[in-house]
Amino acid sequence: MLDWENLRHFAALARNGTLLGAARSLGVEHATVARRIAGLEAQMGVKLIDRRGRRILLTAEGERVAGMAERMGEEALAIERVRLAAGATLAGDIRISAPPAFAGALLVEPLVALRLKHPDINIVVVGETRYASLDRREADIAVRMTMPEQGDLTVTKLCEVAFGFYAAPSYLASVPEQDWSFIAYDETMMTSPQHQRLLAVANGRRVTMRASTLEFQVAAARAGGGVAILPDFLVGGAGDLVEAIPQPTPLTREVWLVVHSDIRNVPIVRAAMEALKTFER
Repeated sequence: MLDWENLRHFAALARNGTLLGAARSLGVEHATVARRIAGLEAQMGVKLIDRRGRRILLTAEGERVAGMAERMGEEALAIERVRLAAGATLAGDIRISAPPAFAGALLVEPLVALRLKHPDINIVVVGETRYASLDRREADIAVRMTMPEQGDLTVTKLCEVAFGFYAAPSYLASVPEQDWSFIAYDETMMTSPQHQRLLAVANGRRVTMRASTLEFQVAAARAGGGVAILPDFLVGGAGDLVEAIPQPTPLTREVWLVVHSDIRNVPIVRAAMEALKTFER
């Protein structure tokens, strides 16, 4: 019998296109992925990948095996969801994917309260800007700023987040408006509505700092690095950041709570979802 773990690692490589991407999605080292795939090729006596420098291409046989391995993985995860749905205890692990800044600012207290109420629950928060796959069980629950349109998912609106333009008072006092520079997202978020609004407001003025995390953008704005577009939950009332550009119609983003429909009534999942709905802003 073929080793399922070898097949699972191969499917991840086919899905992500690189050893590093597969390793990241599986939470292992890239050397582990390479070793698993070499083991699968040895078991089958078939060449599945063609290495051309840094590029990895699937052979014709690799394409066929990848499709079958992906379907096997989907069925295995469906079986796992059946197992979870049959459970009736408030114990075990729950994995929650959420934007890092949102999770750090708003979800800590409700999740700590959940742990205090149910001490046998273990919580893993995956703070990523990318969206974890609920179908592949990269997370059990996801907090997303885009409403998913595909998949057998149960979706609940959690809140709305308003964005505004903020800077340090000292920056606004010392730099003329026509010379302002802006702090923006890196290339991973360039299609987001907030980044597009920033480009429109900048109107040709320079974007001189970019970062993938909101935490860095907040720190850069506080240090006098320029004007940043920030969500309201990150801007406190200490006066170290003030509104730089009033918006007649502020940009808002809806935040959604998402779970795979097969496990929405699992006690541990339901308890975590109810806790997440209690956050205070």
